[in-house]
Amino acid sequence: MRTVGALTGALALSLVTGCAQGGAAGSGGNTVTYWLWDASQQPAYEACAKGFEKENPGLTVKITQMGWADYWTKLTASFIAGTEPDVFTDHIQKFGQFADLNVLEPLDDLDIDDSAYQAGLAANWKGQDGHRYGTPKDWDTVALFYNQKMAEAAGLTADRLNTLSWNPQDGGTFEKAIAHLTVDKNGKRGDEKGFDKDNVKVYGLATGGAGDGDGQTTWSPFTASAGWKYTDKARWGTKYQYDSETFQSVIDWYFGLAKKGYLAPFTDYTDGANPANAQLASGKAAASFDGAWMISTYYGTKGIDIATAPTPTGPTGKRATMMNGLADSVTKNARNKEGAKKWVRYLASDECQQTVGGYGIVFPATLGGTQAAVAAYKKKGIDVSAFTEPVTDKKNSATFSFPITDYAADVYSLMRPAMQDVFANNAPVSGLDGTNDQINLILGQ
Repeated sequence: MRTVGALTGALALSLVTGCAQGGAAGSGGNTVTYWLWDASQQPAYEACAKGFEKENPGLTVKITQMGWADYWTKLTASFIAGTEPDVFTDHIQKFGQFADLNVLEPLDDLDIDDSAYQAGLAANWKGQDGHRYGTPKDWDTVALFYNQKMAEAAGLTADRLNTLSWNPQDGGTFEKAIAHLTVDKNGKRGDEKGFDKDNVKVYGLATGGAGDGDGQTTWSPFTASAGWKYTDKARWGTKYQYDSETFQSVIDWYFGLAKKGYLAPFTDYTDGANPANAQLASGKAAASFDGAWMISTYYGTKGIDIATAPTPTGPTGKRATMMNGLADSVTKNARNKEGAKKWVRYLASDECQQTVGGYGIVFPATLGGTQAAVAAYKKKGIDVSAFTEPVTDKKNSATFSFPITDYAADVYSLMRPAMQDVFANNAPVSGLDGTNDQINLILGQ
């Protein structure tokens, strides 16, 4: 059955938005209200707003930025209260729930050309009814960030780290590298005799938590490169597959790295105070998987020389990385709906996305925007090929999306504690069978 929290929130949201269909939202008049959560991107979108206002005399864009957690809480509350913005930055992880609750405006009349964007991005924002509910904004992939001095001290060259491979039986060259990067309190490395796994000074791999139901920056590069898929269909799947033998064997191996002392324990991670990048910054870990949105954060860390490597090649013979893509969505009850659609169309244009790319913060969705970002990073002395090559090198790499299904909030509510139980408490992975059954029951299977 559905979890109480998710059910109550979804029910309240659907009832109130149903009552607010004729109500006022946004600011109306000549102003378009726009919400985003990333402070580092705000200057780029302020620059886009100036370009938009120049092309659309009389229209003004009002940008509101807030932190990730506050953003989603306040956005949900705004839908209930009828105070939602005209336009907001949407995340594919939330899209299924918003589409299901009918709080998004169809954008088919914007005549978006899917081929203008990196492959697959535009298709992610089409609902089960065939309508488009978001315009491609940017994209990201995952790679391995590592401390160059620690790698050099371990005798691990960039070439070696760029060509790692793994398997769930012995971990392959990836596990060997992570073990060798691990150092205990007595200076013994993880692959040396006498290594004390209970007293580790530097972990080979930082922890990003248990990964909830998607494992974006934790286990997903491994489950995908082993051939596993979240659901029975690429988009709008009706059956999750966390009960798969392949999935569970990979999860067992991945969290087994913590038992061996190579992966920082679950207790070392908190979303706010001690994320993976902070573990590298403090010298507590030598490497971490993280997303492209964190490039500037890692390379801006004082006292550490950072480099990146692609995700390791798996049993399928390919590397794999989640390719997430954000979008801009118009709210169903936007007060200034006409202005909102014009603003979203401009946000999706190559003109705006090249402007954003020039700031070197994210990879915009258009090809021109991506090229502008790569050039901007290069000027900063940052090589981003570990993030961009998986998108273009289909022979050696595979990309995949967040799972897009109904009841995304309920899946999260069930998988988050289940995965934490496996990682933190060594619960058997076979217990995920029951969680998977609960999820599929919610989806009607």
